[in-house]
Amino acid sequence: MIGMSEDSINNPDDLTSNEQDSVYHIPVMLHEVIEALDIKPDGVYVDCTFGGGGHSREVLKKLGKNGKLFVFDQDSDAIQNIPKDERLVFIQQNFRYIARFLRVNKCLKVDGILADLGVSSHQFDEPERGFSIRFDAALDMRMDTRQTLTAAKILETYSELQLHKLFEKYGEVTNSKTLARLIVEKRNSVSINTISKLKQVIQPIVKGKPNKYFAQVFQALRIEVNDEMGALKEMLQQSVDLLKPNGRIAVITFHSLEDRIVKNFFKSGSTEEVIKDDVYGVSPVNPLAVVTKKPIEAKESELKMNPRSRSAKLRIAKKVD
Repeated sequence: MIGMSEDSINNPDDLTSNEQDSVYHIPVMLHEVIEALDIKPDGVYVDCTFGGGGHSREVLKKLGKNGKLFVFDQDSDAIQNIPKDERLVFIQQNFRYIARFLRVNKCLKVDGILADLGVSSHQFDEPERGFSIRFDAALDMRMDTRQTLTAAKILETYSELQLHKLFEKYGEVTNSKTLARLIVEKRNSVSINTISKLKQVIQPIVKGKPNKYFAQVFQALRIEVNDEMGALKEMLQQSVDLLKPNGRIAVITFHSLEDRIVKNFFKSGSTEEVIKDDVYGVSPVNPLAVVTKKPIEAKESELKMNPRSRSAKLRIAKKVD
């Protein structure tokens, strides 16, 4: 989703109507993910992003009767996709709280963790959620409707500098400074609280293809509303202590910022820049070993069936003994 040519496919607004229909509930790189997790029949696994349940159903097929699968999803709509299986425990929470809610369920260590960071096409297809430029609705964009921060609130309260930085960083909007200034000017006289109103307000400064520009703006707002980068970092940091020796973590990203965070974490065991010891010139020991030197990408056959997988990158690491 950064460098939009590679990542815009994560936004179903960039797909044709036929493509949108085809991607619903289709799990990305399903075979590669199951192989990456190296599932043990009696193991304990976590799907951090349950969504339509495609990856989870395949994990369950590999588990024996004593296996366990914990699934997280903050979106209440995901509840309707839960299969009837006593081995599965659904947790309606953001995966940033993974350690806390696994402890609540008396689980301290796991054999594998999966996170598919792509946004559900189902969420984009629900007009009232405010994710999609295809509909008119309130500017909501909350994945967890229990939280209070919405896209409309951001547009109403953020400073010009804050807006400039979030559009620049999370959407790579080419004229992000101009966009931020315009929003701050207009919000004094107009309530920018619906999709149509936002599009109307920023139409005069749109650069390039309007739909692509709007998608970049919406993407930046969605990432900020849901603190997607912060949640990813917190989950990764907790994963090290949760994984058993040789336990694996597999993460699918659709966004170059996400991918960079995952890549650096797998390489160093930290979401922050690792500074070498000034005296001895050594870095802290990394508790993870990288399994994928380069990210795995979808095969051509999958791209034809599922256009959403075009920008997906799968990275895998395992806990060192």
